Amino acid sequence: MTKKNSRAFGAAVARLINKEHLSREETREFFCQILADEQTDMHQGAFLAALKAKGETIDEIAGSWEAIYELDTVKVKPEVSVPLVENCGTGMDAVKTFNISTAASLVAAAAGVTMAKHGARAITSFCGTVDMAEELGVDVECEPEIVKNSIEKAGIGLFNGMSSKVHPRALGRILSQISFGTVLNVAASLANPALPDYAVRGVYAKELLQSVPVIMREIGYKRALVVYGVAEDGVSGMDEASTLGETYVAELMPDGKINDYSFLPEDLGIPRGKREEIIPLQDRRSEAVNLIKVLSGRVTGSRCDIVCLNAGLILYLTGLSSSIKDGFNTAQEVIGSGKAIEKLKDWVQTQNASPEAGLSKLKTLLDMAV
Repeated sequence: MTKKNSRAFGAAVARLINKEHLSREETREFFCQILADEQTDMHQGAFLAALKAKGETIDEIAGSWEAIYELDTVKVKPEVSVPLVENCGTGMDAVKTFNISTAASLVAAAAGVTMAKHGARAITSFCGTVDMAEELGVDVECEPEIVKNSIEKAGIGLFNGMSSKVHPRALGRILSQISFGTVLNVAASLANPALPDYAVRGVYAKELLQSVPVIMREIGYKRALVVYGVAEDGVSGMDEASTLGETYVAELMPDGKINDYSFLPEDLGIPRGKREEIIPLQDRRSEAVNLIKVLSGRVTGSRCDIVCLNAGLILYLTGLSSSIKDGFNTAQEVIGSGKAIEKLKDWVQTQNASPEAGLSKLKTLLDMAV
């Protein structure tokens, strides 16, 4: 690192502190320096904090994503005949819930959607997607080729966004050292090695519904639902579609247009959920057992409803259902048929360097869920 680069980087941090915006090219260059560890830890942390405090622009998020995807993401191209789909949230939301997205993706996969997930361990929540998958028996530290094979054979796979096998240069290093939300909650989560065409993406703030669909359109997504769900108080929100209150949606259409709308649970014939039923437990094993109970139909009520709603979004997005309401109903049928729990078994067996160990771990949980 040269003194000139250090001064230029420091000047960029000062601009952010003064609420000045960076161009896409500038942001990409400074993120390249962060990924290459060419700046001090203090400079890197200051940049991320100042960018977050200012509020990221579309260009700044896109520039960050570009650096991460081009320089620090292993590229994988699953050989499938249908569009790849991802679903994830940004984290940083006010309403902490159990791991809805993992359950929803399994239901969608059981209905015939091919899921190429990209997630991380918990940063601002208790249990992230990677944490939950690992608890269930999925190998989250495996080579990307094993994930690719799982997407092709089981119809679902998860790339660990904090693994050096997926992001070999720096992303895991950075994420493991921070416990607050940054531009990475959006930019890094979009750096999916398989670069899916379709996505359901939850965001932590309503204002992100204006920028995230635009960014997704710019980086190549063909269809997307970006959602922000509101709790029963009408104020706090979650990075999922909500059964507690209103859900706001920005839908990216194939022609590039973005349609904005919202819906209430009762609009879809869904009873209002109870927050106490969807909050996470402080024990990952218990959370995994509860998720299995939902997927096997042993738990109904608010937990099952919110999973089916978010799975329904995926089914609607991919055209397997004619509407979100129809998708919700189909998701209920998938769970009732036993296909969701069978899909979980397929996933654990296929995304694993040691299938026997993964299946043994899952069997223990299945026995506990009876």
